[in-house]
Amino acid sequence: QVQLVESGGGLVQAGDSLTLSCSASGRTFNTYMMGWFHQAPGKEREFVAGINWSTGRTAYLDSVKGRFTISSDNAKNTVYLQMNNLNTEDTGVYYCAAGLQPFAISRTRESYDSWGRGTQVTVSS
Repeated sequence: QVQLVESGGGLVQAGDSLTLSCSASGRTFNTYMMGWFHQAPGKEREFVAGINWSTGRTAYLDSVKGRFTISSDNAKNTVYLQMNNLNTEDTGVYYCAAGLQPFAISRTRESYDSWGRGTQVTVSS
């Protein structure tokens, strides 16, 4: 099992930037797919961005393309989500997730085996 810990959330104003971090530990030797999910109040958890460290491929939700960037430091078992030009709709809990797929990036919650506890991002107008 992989343990995931998110950090970097906080309270910001619209237009500001934040960078979230996800540190992975435990059984990471066969973990290739990492994703960030966003859950707004009263809504379902939604895929935001993903990366497969073995291929370097990335994927994004359409609404965050050009604003968010996912990256990884494989030697440190850490994944980042750089969020620029935040707006109030970005408010919510951001979860880091890990999966075993060696080549693909899935957008479904069921494809991920391990989850962090989340970090809160609040964007004020």
